[in-house]
Amino acid sequence: MTCDATGDYRFGDLLALARRSWIRRMGDELERRGYPGYRVADAASMRMLLRGPLPIGSLGHGLGITRQAARKVARQLQQRGYATTAFDPDDARKVMVVLTDQGRAYARAIVEVIASLNQALAERVNPDQLVAADIVLRAAITDDDELSVVAQRIPAPTRTPRSLIKPPEGQGGIEITESADRPDLRSGGGGWPGPPPYVASGCGAGGMLAPRSL
Repeated sequence: MTCDATGDYRFGDLLALARRSWIRRMGDELERRGYPGYRVADAASMRMLLRGPLPIGSLGHGLGITRQAARKVARQLQQRGYATTAFDPDDARKVMVVLTDQGRAYARAIVEVIASLNQALAERVNPDQLVAADIVLRAAITDDDELSVVAQRIPAPTRTPRSLIKPPEGQGGIEITESADRPDLRSGGGGWPGPPPYVASGCGAGGMLAPRSL
């Protein structure tokens, strides 16, 4: 079924369904790994806490929720054995959220599942389609200044060479022995890979590589 892209296309409905499907797949895969009861806030909160303990206020700021809502997130993590709370030794006014050993294992499982889902999606579409989807999603949040700032931290998909070898003796440049047909989204630290050291220079670069500008 198709429709006029400028009129009847219900992007919001499809986006909501995609989000629901993603959350369901996250929960199913984590349950298969021995972590039932996945909650929507887990993906962000557990990865934030995996980097180190956080005050309740900082956790809420990172999640984009109120301090009261952040306390609820922390309490739910405690009830499931994934985190504990303690007063900051340097500032008794701050309550710190700290992952338990079980919590760190759960956080690492979340990182791995996100990476696998990202890669599975990249393998179902071609690179141009993934780039186009990235552009559309960023356009959907352009009017939200706070979310736009966060989105800028997420690298756009690129075609990254998987392996390089030295060229035959006497030939300049480099030779790509295996070029990635699809963007590599496997790292999963934040759900997305860090910037690769090299990217294709322009469309139809013919295998020419240039250092990424940082």
